[in-house]
Amino acid sequence: MTNFFSDFFNKLRELFTRNRPWHELSVPLGITRLFRIRDKLRKDNLHDTSKIASTDNPDLGSILPHHRTSRMVDGTYNDLKHPEMGRVGARFGRNVPLDSAYPEEGEVLLTPNPRKVSLELLTRHEFIPATTLNLLAASWIQFMVHDWFSHGKNAKNDSFEIPLEDDDPWPERPMTVRRTRKDPTRPQGSAGPPTYLNKETHWWDGSQIYGSDNETMMKVRSGSEGKLKLGGDGLLPVDPETGIDISGVTGNWWIGLSMLHTLFTLEHNAICDRLRAEFSSWSDDELFARARLINAAIMAKIHTIEWTPGIIPHPTVKFALNGNWTTIRHSKADHHGAPYAMTEEFVSVYRMHPLMPDDFTFRSTANNETLEQRTLPEVSGRHARDIMKEISLTDLFYSFGVSHPGAITLHNYPRFLQKLERPDGPLIDLAAVDVLRDRERGVPRYNEFRRAIDMPPAKSFEELTDNKPWAEELRRVYNNDIDRVDLMVGMYAERLPEGFGFSETAFRIFILMATRRLQSDRFFTDDYNAKTYTQTGLDWIEEANMRTVLMRHLPGLKPLLRDLENAFAPWPQASA
Repeated sequence: MTNFFSDFFNKLRELFTRNRPWHELSVPLGITRLFRIRDKLRKDNLHDTSKIASTDNPDLGSILPHHRTSRMVDGTYNDLKHPEMGRVGARFGRNVPLDSAYPEEGEVLLTPNPRKVSLELLTRHEFIPATTLNLLAASWIQFMVHDWFSHGKNAKNDSFEIPLEDDDPWPERPMTVRRTRKDPTRPQGSAGPPTYLNKETHWWDGSQIYGSDNETMMKVRSGSEGKLKLGGDGLLPVDPETGIDISGVTGNWWIGLSMLHTLFTLEHNAICDRLRAEFSSWSDDELFARARLINAAIMAKIHTIEWTPGIIPHPTVKFALNGNWTTIRHSKADHHGAPYAMTEEFVSVYRMHPLMPDDFTFRSTANNETLEQRTLPEVSGRHARDIMKEISLTDLFYSFGVSHPGAITLHNYPRFLQKLERPDGPLIDLAAVDVLRDRERGVPRYNEFRRAIDMPPAKSFEELTDNKPWAEELRRVYNNDIDRVDLMVGMYAERLPEGFGFSETAFRIFILMATRRLQSDRFFTDDYNAKTYTQTGLDWIEEANMRTVLMRHLPGLKPLLRDLENAFAPWPQASA
């Protein structure tokens, strides 16, 4: 009888709430709905590209003792039954069915012209701030992305040509954009959509600091006490040729990345000191391997229970992600029916360049006075090093803590990135490149993408956005065809649930992949224990969050951070 009434009330509750979105429900009902959405995504939206014909069949050899307790630099031996899974050079997976992952070709590929989309829909005319966040949120996501994926660089002579209007101020004609590097493991003429390889490991393993190959790893290691290299000034060593810090991944370098790479290098070394005090007989290699495990787990924890609830400050999201972090560490590794891999669609939904401002103000922690003002070009590349030497790390983090990133919307793309000069390639409009990349890699356009993840398509431009001028601009650029709207553009235009910093369309991929990144990794599941991490390491992770990491290495920030709930929320300003 009890089960009868329970089932009856559950069905009655579902009847009255089924037409309301999950984010408008109470936390218990919202969690139930989110779990249902996630389970359906797991069933329908994890697609294995490794089953497509490949000439890559590595024989990695027997499992050795250190494979069980250490992360390999190239990502091998995480799954001990399939040690090749998630390694450097493994293919990106897909979140849409493989028969929906074919790229657009010919005239359709360039319709509407990506440069037109950039200029008319994405250009920032006035900075639109995300007032619930601080600027650390912008640097953090790039810091994470560099850990997760890279398509690598293609040959200069393998490029798209984008035609330009006569009045376009672009200095070269036509605009050229390098194609994505092809998958060299695909036999010529093999069936299936194009596939691409990840230059980084697919795992959440801190490879942006440690590197994904032995040569890079040895450049960052000191060779003593398990530590990473730091100069006497507490800064990372610098490459004399590029003027950029030496670290695991240093592409698209700017001051925000230099700050975070330095901070988590300091954290790694502090972990080494703590482990060495307890395990004095351990070798340099043993200390390094255990400290890396602990440091990587801290970064994953910060992203899961601080950054994401910071950008989506919804009580259901916060509850769900805290539950993720707590429960997954006590569960078994599970790939949910497909080999673990980053996906092309995950890459697409993390295109969050509007977070980046064009202008920066650096302030004093002592009295909030302005120290310097710089533009984005003046804090990028080798200029980042100059600022790291001129302004203390404490003042740099304070400056980011009291500044806002940009909102992830239309008309808020950084101007500098629309005319980006890179030392290793042609001048590019990154906004146009972002649009082109999705089309090139077979990521469906906005409405088709939503259908693929069980979300209703927008029936009109007015349904897509409640901003009337935007609706008219979208209609003009996309020639009144709502189904041609690009995924990134649609996500930037989309009505956001209350408090959301990015679209619910992007969030659907996040709730699928966020759990997967943890639950597929045995170092966050089966081997998250004292035998692997040491009890000292587990205790360190338990105590750590972004606030405690900052206060450990920058004690001058303690008065500002001590009572702050989330380090990615705006910080209180120092008293004059």
